[in-house]
Amino acid sequence: MSLVYNTKVTSIGPLVEGFYPEKMIILFKDNAPDELADYCVMHSINDLKEDIKEGYTLKIDGIDYKITAVGDVVNKNLRDLGHICLKFDGSTKAALEGTLYLEDKEIKEVSLGSEIQILA
Repeated sequence: MSLVYNTKVTSIGPLVEGFYPEKMIILFKDNAPDELADYCVMHSINDLKEDIKEGYTLKIDGIDYKITAVGDVVNKNLRDLGHICLKFDGSTKAALEGTLYLEDKEIKEVSLGSEIQILA
């Protein structure tokens, strides 16, 4: 497997845990607008080596999640803003263009320093 994307969590907004029951995590590079920062998992590194595709694997601290669908603007938003939503509901059609859909599996809660990777 080749590394497509790799980042580390630098801060976690106080309202992030409220999205876990919705099977969702919102990622944003450290420059998120103040009105969004409370809802986001923030990270500093943002180096997308190639476009993300269905069938790739997202890892949070070594836990694997198969990518089931990729919204139309996921690659652009991740590259430009470091901002996408992760939705852990197993959808095979991307209903929201800025969302990366993952297999329906319990979310590994992120913490400071958590590593998030995407592998081809």
